Amino acid sequence: MYLNRPVFMRANRKALCCTLLALLPMLARAESSDADSATLRATQVAHVVHGILSYARWPQQPEALRLCVIAPTEYADLLWQNHELESSQPVQAKRLLVDSPLLATDCEAVYLGVIEESQRVTLFSRLVGKPILTISETSQACSEGSLFCLDISDDHVAFKVNLDAVARSGIRIHPNVLQLGKRAGPHQ
Repeated sequence: MYLNRPVFMRANRKALCCTLLALLPMLARAESSDADSATLRATQVAHVVHGILSYARWPQQPEALRLCVIAPTEYADLLWQNHELESSQPVQAKRLLVDSPLLATDCEAVYLGVIEESQRVTLFSRLVGKPILTISETSQACSEGSLFCLDISDDHVAFKVNLDAVARSGIRIHPNVLQLGKRAGPHQ
């Protein structure tokens, strides 16, 4: 059977276009699903962070907790929203640079994103002995001085607790929060 080449190519193009049009809704749902799961993780992170903050007591309790977000973060977008259910104390979030001198004076808590190891070591050495609660978005920072480190997966957000860092910080953390977290030591 002899097929006219232009007719055959038009038929293939039509079939290809129809197939692509049929796949577009599935691709849109996949993108929407990815966006929904990212929003869900950000919501869960915000709840965990505000929950931790609500069970912490500083040597001199501020009227409003100043949460400083530093470095590029994946899940910090919702930390700026008001989470009255988790805490009776208002939280004021702001972004600062990792080397900002304001970290030691204008922050009761620091939410740490992704930074180089040398910057992280320098940051934690600047904060040692100060009543600043540190929460890291990655779990490796628990061995370097962060009080809490988030363990973020597709379906839940858990956290690790560095008990040595908590003891050195001067911040009192409710024992139930400490029991909920996985213990992180210097070699984990």
